[in-house]
Amino acid sequence: MQFEITANPAALDDKAREEAMANPAFGRVFTDHMVTIRWTAEKGWHDARVGARQPFQLDPAAAVLHYAQEIFEGLKAYRAGEDGITLFRPERNARRFNQSAHRMAMPEMPEELFIQACEELVKIDRKWVPGGDGSLYLRPFMFANEVFLGVKPAAEFIFCVIACPVGAYFKGGAKPVSVWVSDEYSRAGPGGTGAAKCGGNYAASLLAQAEAIEHGCDQVVFLDTKENRWVEELGGMNLFFVFDDGSMITPPLGGTILPGITRDSIIELARAQGRAVEERPYSIDDWRADAQSGRLREAFACGTAAVIVAVGEIRSTKGDFTIGGSQTGPVTAALRDELVAIQRNQQPGPAGWVHEIAL
Repeated sequence: MQFEITANPAALDDKAREEAMANPAFGRVFTDHMVTIRWTAEKGWHDARVGARQPFQLDPAAAVLHYAQEIFEGLKAYRAGEDGITLFRPERNARRFNQSAHRMAMPEMPEELFIQACEELVKIDRKWVPGGDGSLYLRPFMFANEVFLGVKPAAEFIFCVIACPVGAYFKGGAKPVSVWVSDEYSRAGPGGTGAAKCGGNYAASLLAQAEAIEHGCDQVVFLDTKENRWVEELGGMNLFFVFDDGSMITPPLGGTILPGITRDSIIELARAQGRAVEERPYSIDDWRADAQSGRLREAFACGTAAVIVAVGEIRSTKGDFTIGGSQTGPVTAALRDELVAIQRNQQPGPAGWVHEIAL
């Protein structure tokens, strides 16, 4: 699709941009431009634009404000050498975006158009891609902007991509995080939207996340809705468990867990190392018992924003316990180092994982 490109006349100069990028909090500092594409039932996808980042003007009866028809994605652009910029497996984000769209009764977008939209924003804002350990976080999203008050799928949508330079997601960087086991609140149930990356899932997690913070924890971990027994995921990340024989377990996908791209990448890398990786249920009781016996050596969470971070302490109404002395274990560290090196094009990975942007 042909994009109409209009440079932002108020774009920050080099000095102001460098000051803004010096130490940005995650998701607080944004680049100069954004991408928008519109969809209507009559025209399909059309009106692709790259222009100045600016507020949307929405009617008070816009469908998204009343019925929450919206989805989003998250991926990163990395500086590769002096001149190169890469994306990590963007086709998987495009595929998951469409899976979310289908579940939320929204129009699917051609994968090549999704990737093109991300590339167009990176190209015009390429000076915002940090060097070193930083990256440019891309947030593609879509929402219903049709004006009506009636419970039905909307007939008008806006797709947008914005971006922000980021460093470490957690304040402690690679320091292990603590998690609170929620035994009162659930993130998603069977038949719901747990596998879709929609804002409602995250809104449903916020009260439990606030509870976790009240108990001195960084994140909340959710259990299943049927038995309140099986570990599912954190508020925004998937979980892995590493045992004394080198094997690993991660909770299985089944409609209530987001199919993480980092999760999928870790499974493939670990299996390539010769590790046995099972996608199967793992209970909170087994987590506690295995940690206390020493059989469980490491646990870590993963996602686009944080990549991989060790889980060191688990707190709950039934008591607290730690894993591996609350330190980042060797398997966790090695997988993180390998994945980050592949993402930054510093070492080869599986074919097709690194997507180079032609600047």
